[in-house]
Amino acid sequence: MASAQQSSTPSTQPHRVCRKVRVEDRPKDKHQIAGTLLGAAAGGLVGNQFGGGKGKVLTTAGGVVAGGYAGKKVQESHQQNHATYHYEERCYDERQ
Repeated sequence: MASAQQSSTPSTQPHRVCRKVRVEDRPKDKHQIAGTLLGAAAGGLVGNQFGGGKGKVLTTAGGVVAGGYAGKKVQESHQQNHATYHYEERCYDERQ
């Protein structure tokens, strides 16, 4: 006589698992264009106060470059320290 046996293997039916996760928002100005431009303008103004003749041109150009770099870094730091977040529901199938 044949008897029915129950399978001892676990169910392979997937079930849906959902979790809310915190996601950092991307900054609106991810390349720090505003900080770079403002820094370059300020650096150019400061650099223009020094030197004379060709020296004035060089200090102005140096001020533009240094100010642009500094402005970019200031905005980048501000964006990192003042990040905004939102929550998203993320789901996946999990097998038991």
